[in-house]
Amino acid sequence: MTLAVRLHIADDVSGNDGAALQEALLAHGLQPQPWQAPGLALPPDDFGLLLFSRWQPALAALLRDAAGATLAICRAQPAPDAAAMWAVLDAGVADLLLWPPGGDPGAQIAARLQRWRAVQQLMASPAVQGCLVGDSPVWRALLREVVEVAAFTTSPVLITGETGTGKDLIAQSIHRLSRTDGDLTVLDCTTLSPDLAGSELFGHERGAFTGAVNARDGAFAAANGGVLFLDEVGELPLPLQAQLLRVIQEQHYRRVGSNAWHPTKFRLVCATNRELEAEVARGAFRADLYYRIAAWRCRTPPLRERPGDILPLVMHFLRQLSGRDCALDPAVRHHLLTRAYPGNVRDLRQAVTRIWHRHAGPGPLTIGDIPPDERRAGPATWPDHGFTETIRHALAMGVSLPQLAHTAADVAIQLVLEQEDHNNQRAAARLGVTDRALQMRRKGRAGLAG
Repeated sequence: MTLAVRLHIADDVSGNDGAALQEALLAHGLQPQPWQAPGLALPPDDFGLLLFSRWQPALAALLRDAAGATLAICRAQPAPDAAAMWAVLDAGVADLLLWPPGGDPGAQIAARLQRWRAVQQLMASPAVQGCLVGDSPVWRALLREVVEVAAFTTSPVLITGETGTGKDLIAQSIHRLSRTDGDLTVLDCTTLSPDLAGSELFGHERGAFTGAVNARDGAFAAANGGVLFLDEVGELPLPLQAQLLRVIQEQHYRRVGSNAWHPTKFRLVCATNRELEAEVARGAFRADLYYRIAAWRCRTPPLRERPGDILPLVMHFLRQLSGRDCALDPAVRHHLLTRAYPGNVRDLRQAVTRIWHRHAGPGPLTIGDIPPDERRAGPATWPDHGFTETIRHALAMGVSLPQLAHTAADVAIQLVLEQEDHNNQRAAARLGVTDRALQMRRKGRAGLAG
């Protein structure tokens, strides 16, 4: 199947090299399409190729509007040094390939784009979109990482993040995307009592301890052929940490009260809201176990880092509660967008649930549905605390007032363009400016970049 890709050839690249690259792309089933300045806008689901000989800040500026994944190809001899290569990645490029004289980059490019397409398709699948709701850049970056780790590796995964950020949902998605036919076995480490923890993990033989009237399988047996999810793994006592490490290393375990070894093979997924590196430093968590379970790390962002996902999550929860789409009055919408969520997504779900259960009949959720203890003493103010702290941080870094104003406008334009699928007319309406004024602003940005 032919894969379309946007191609931009920088001005410092020879015509022969540009033509050679296009021929190589066609030979490997890729269909290059022009990707032209001013402003290399790229929708989130598209792929871009940027061919250059010498990296310049102007190229980084052109990529500001590229929401999709971009692969940079450097046609230069000698190859750029490490600092220059990192500068390319810092501009938002997903990867950088070096194209030496006489080489054919087509196979490398095709392999990367095919992988990216596979990840993109899995991100859009019901297995992911059905439970991991959100479209903010930080959330999409997490989903991309989770999909790649789950579907293309068998490594252990450590999920970190504050309480209520969806670590359990990430674990469930890893199980659905993993190449395994077994079940997801969940063990909450906060519920393990010192006396019975060994039995919960290893199982026990009849008569192994008082009350063990029958033999019983533990989590290691149940997870064989599947995924074992240890929630709040940071709560495991040190003796159990040592025993868990041995099972991970040897893939064998013994039931409590037995001398017989049993094989087990599972993918290990752990979650914690603790800083395990700090726990290792103070001796509360084994360093060797940490490095075993943290082959891949995924951090679930708190809701305050993804405010653009609040309304999609609200609509998702309302569909779960009512089985249909529900509208919100402006006051309810404003309340949910400006309310603090110390408990993150779990807190948001509870807030939505309380409002929904107070609602009666058809029509949108109204201001009276907001529980009395949630109602504000006065109207919400803006700028809010988060905005003020952002300005405070910029000032502390020595950013001037003109820089602040210019950057705030640029960020606002970029965010609205992403939200409106780079439709200039809709973005202008959201920003309260004319279509032509926004076009001129974007052209001006591209001109400054050049």
